[in-house]
Amino acid sequence: MDMSFERFIKYGVSPSVAEAGALCDRELADVYAGIDEIASYNELKILDAFRQARFSDVHMGATTGYGYDDIGREKIEEIYAKIFGFEKAYVRIQISSGTQAISSMLFGLLRPGDTMLSVTGKPYDTLASTIGIGSGGNDGSLKNYGIDYKDLELLPDGTPDIDKMVSMIDSSTKMVFIQKSRGYTARRALLSDDIRAIAEAAHNKKPDVIVAVDNCYGEFCEKYEPGDLGCDICAGSLIKNPGGGICYTGGYIAGREELVEKCARHLTTPGLGSEVGPTLGFNRMIARGLFTAPQCVAECLKGAVFASKILEKTGYAKTSPASCDRRGDIVQTLIFDDEKKMCDFVGKIQSCSPVDSYVTPTPWDMPGYEDKVIMAAGAFVQGATTELSCDGPMRPPYIAYLQGGLIADQAKLAVMLSLS
Repeated sequence: MDMSFERFIKYGVSPSVAEAGALCDRELADVYAGIDEIASYNELKILDAFRQARFSDVHMGATTGYGYDDIGREKIEEIYAKIFGFEKAYVRIQISSGTQAISSMLFGLLRPGDTMLSVTGKPYDTLASTIGIGSGGNDGSLKNYGIDYKDLELLPDGTPDIDKMVSMIDSSTKMVFIQKSRGYTARRALLSDDIRAIAEAAHNKKPDVIVAVDNCYGEFCEKYEPGDLGCDICAGSLIKNPGGGICYTGGYIAGREELVEKCARHLTTPGLGSEVGPTLGFNRMIARGLFTAPQCVAECLKGAVFASKILEKTGYAKTSPASCDRRGDIVQTLIFDDEKKMCDFVGKIQSCSPVDSYVTPTPWDMPGYEDKVIMAAGAFVQGATTELSCDGPMRPPYIAYLQGGLIADQAKLAVMLSLS
């Protein structure tokens, strides 16, 4: 028996599975080292952004009411802009989800008669409702406001269909939209090379087209962010990667200055834009979360590659990406082909949570989704997917999406318990 994983046996893992886990851990040494190298690169980049902004204790104070002249908020947004490779950022606790941040980006930039072209296929359910192509109808959606929508699928290997994209861009195309993560699909996440190729080809065809990125789940998985890759704007959630497992709520939009300000006007009101928005004492939490984010993402990735490796060896579920693949997001896809097997696995993830570990997840009608969804989410922050979670819609082929883990050992324990 390899003693390095003996500690897991105490918590219900069978000796044979612990032995397999120890073997997987040894075989992943080079993969872990690569994750650490990217985390170090991003950690130093963030540290340098704080230093260049001359961030100080005074910037962690609180404002109320309108939030005029919040110098801490301004510094944090300066740091976010630099890290994501852009001119300006809008970082607010008033944004409660990634979908709200992305919806605000779309409504802030698109006007009646414009066309939005999604080059990564149909977005996930909640964003589909924003566009007006979901099951909930058009009321209040982009389509309801006279904004057209088109999409094209990725190629079978998961790469963008650049030639078809170029052929579809015309005079009405205002935005080329990229969903970096896989959403509720079995496709791979896009990588920085893919995003750079999309941005370059789109701008070559139409220089003034806006290349926008749904960056959720993808931040700090690689060395480059959307602004470094030629994109115009991106958006995401603070209870995902950039919050570092610390933020209670919040979202961000980062991009070219005039584009971000348009989004801010949509979120507040024309004439006020980004000038209002009290931080209520949360600047310290947002800044600290960002500072620790790359290490948090590294733990998430290590848990994901371990899950991929041991599931590959056991054949318990078909899984993607492979343990040795490059990763553009923190999500591990698990295909069960069996409803009960999927529910059992999600239940094991819940049982390894620090919050509500005694609860058994059951499928339910989650707002914004077309099918019932089962979700293990025993997190300190509701919906925080940098904390270990596993969820998926109850439809064939029964795909679950494993993500997060503030400590990789939590993910390792949960996956090994499911195999024991």
